[in-house]
Amino acid sequence: MRKSALNAVHQLAQQDERVVFVGSDLGAGTLEPMREEMPERFFMEGISEQHIIGMAAGLAMEGYIPYVNTIATFLTRRCLEQIAVDLCMHNLPVRLIGNGGGVVYAPLGPTHTATEDIALMRVLPEMTVIAPCDADEIKRLMPQTLEWPGPLYIRLAKGGDEIVSQAEAGSTIGEALLMREPGRVLLLSTGIMTQRALQAAELLAAKGINTGVLHCHTVKPLDIKQLLALLSGIELLVTLEEHTLAGGFGSSVIELLSDSLQPLPPVLRMGLPDRYNGGYGSQNHLLTSAGLDAVDIARQVAQRINGDAPA
Repeated sequence: MRKSALNAVHQLAQQDERVVFVGSDLGAGTLEPMREEMPERFFMEGISEQHIIGMAAGLAMEGYIPYVNTIATFLTRRCLEQIAVDLCMHNLPVRLIGNGGGVVYAPLGPTHTATEDIALMRVLPEMTVIAPCDADEIKRLMPQTLEWPGPLYIRLAKGGDEIVSQAEAGSTIGEALLMREPGRVLLLSTGIMTQRALQAAELLAAKGINTGVLHCHTVKPLDIKQLLALLSGIELLVTLEEHTLAGGFGSSVIELLSDSLQPLPPVLRMGLPDRYNGGYGSQNHLLTSAGLDAVDIARQVAQRINGDAPA
């Protein structure tokens, strides 16, 4: 997913002289073709994340469109004040590409996991937040980032994630994608949790519980119009996210549904617990430990829809 996103930055730079790339301490060879082709628009600044946000803000004020890339938690948690003051207060067209959203970097410990990045970014005025589900979808979304107004946070997963998006369905910033028609249950997912949502929906269908999947690659602004249109007949609405339950995707869904003043079905939010992971392990290990593998998702939904006590 990251490689696809950065290749797209290079392609956008070839099309538009305003595009520049700003990285921190990324690995040798990152975006090497762009560095060789247009070194005047390629900047690798080292471990100085707050600095590169200020630098990007200055470039944007001079008419450039900076694409800033580093590890998600260093880009968001470490730079929160710079993003708020330098980017959002001026509504600047800076694109923040965060590698390893969620627990992708779990083998490096909790200092490297980005489990609260969506919450931090979505509360900032003017900020748009997107989390594609796979490498093909980010290819379709990246060209739209060029003229998108204001700052934008792009939350990436890791390489090799299963491709579940379909080119013919398209992907438009701000518009959720219905990937499976709802039945008694509707799963709302973002990022790579959409893969697990689709798998869980299959398992639930095998149990006789028809389950839909709405993929929300845009967390902010959330496609509340489409969501409200799908609620009729839904007995249970479930939000899935690779993020702490505090302030993330599920919270945004609850807030907007509440503001709509429409009758709502029961809502089950599924995500990471309100604590930093205390150990080390793979992304899959931590997600499974949090009950976020497809089997556990299906089990918890079935328990709730059948009236059993929630897990």
